[in-house]
Amino acid sequence: MSEYNPRRTYGLYNPNSPQPSKISRSKIDLFLKCPKCFYLDRVLGIAQPPGYPFALNSAVDKLFKKEFDLYRAKHTSHPLMKAYGLDAVPFDDPRMNTWRDSLRGGITYLHQATNLMIAGGVDDIWINSKGKLIVVDYKATAKDKEVTLDAEWQEGYKRQMEVYQWLLHKNGFSVSETGYFVYCNGKMDRETFDGKLEFDVNLLAYEGRTDWVEATIYKLHACLANKTIPRAAGDCDFCRYRMEVRRYD
Repeated sequence: MSEYNPRRTYGLYNPNSPQPSKISRSKIDLFLKCPKCFYLDRVLGIAQPPGYPFALNSAVDKLFKKEFDLYRAKHTSHPLMKAYGLDAVPFDDPRMNTWRDSLRGGITYLHQATNLMIAGGVDDIWINSKGKLIVVDYKATAKDKEVTLDAEWQEGYKRQMEVYQWLLHKNGFSVSETGYFVYCNGKMDRETFDGKLEFDVNLLAYEGRTDWVEATIYKLHACLANKTIPRAAGDCDFCRYRMEVRRYD
């Protein structure tokens, strides 16, 4: 993990630059969570301290991509699709590796009105028999209860999927409103560990809506162009922490 740089000077929003400014899917979510943190990051170069990577989640993600790629090459359905009666196969397209690379690529779309390049790295894309693309996201957890999408903190997962659906639509694809979360739940009821962790794998459908995305792009663009730092969101832990520190610092 690289050393945290509290003051970045590259990749900042410049309203006078003819080059588009890149706004990732995660930065859209940051704006929705706290406009002040978003402004500090994209305009002033002061990002939130990064969290530590979830190595086990990354391992699950990497192995799933390898597994679904085997069926992608054969143009056949994965057993999980068959188990849930889903008429689809992994989408075979030479751009998949680029679309998955959130740091150096991703699915991109230039929003002409704001000169913002919207980008997001997708986990997977499937295609159904009607030719519609299906956005798929891999998730891993470990809980005693059945996995659902009902928790408040999972709203970010849903917005994530909706941004990907919007990006694919803007790139001219026919996109299914139904996306899927391949959710792996680690089993904790085993008697011993024995050097392995077993998972239940569930396919959770989600009906996305993308009508909020473009309106949000206009709002975050107005935020970027403002000369004044916006107010913090009332429930932003980072801003509340900074506020408390100022009492004593």
